[in-house]
Amino acid sequence: MAERPDKLSLVLFSGSYDKVHYALALAAAALANNGRATLFFTMGAARALLAADAQGPGWRHLAPGENGLAPVDADAVLTGKGLGGFEELLQACLALGGSVMVCEMGLKALGLDPLQLRNDIPIAPGGLVTFLTDASAQGAMLFI
Repeated sequence: MAERPDKLSLVLFSGSYDKVHYALALAAAALANNGRATLFFTMGAARALLAADAQGPGWRHLAPGENGLAPVDADAVLTGKGLGGFEELLQACLALGGSVMVCEMGLKALGLDPLQLRNDIPIAPGGLVTFLTDASAQGAMLFI
């Protein structure tokens, strides 16, 4: 039986709520299984790290998922079924020792300023070299 990867390095590229939510679930599962995980947000997925404002959570700016529901509505459907919502999964990842990185190039491509990002969670800025240096040779890398 093959050994499992010692670290999961996830590139969150898609700006779809469904894909970002599932990446959080995958990272939380890896961390709960005594693994390590880094979530590298870039391009459309970087919107998931926007700070909340009077209209709601910053991740509401993600694209609708396959069901066509707005992110906040899709999250309510999932939590209504007893599944982990966006915030619950993100907080679980952090509590279990996961790392959150944001791609500086992705922010520039979207015209986002790092000051627009959440300040309630530790977000490490970086680029591709930083992300690749953080990855493990015995780990797994997924592009979502």
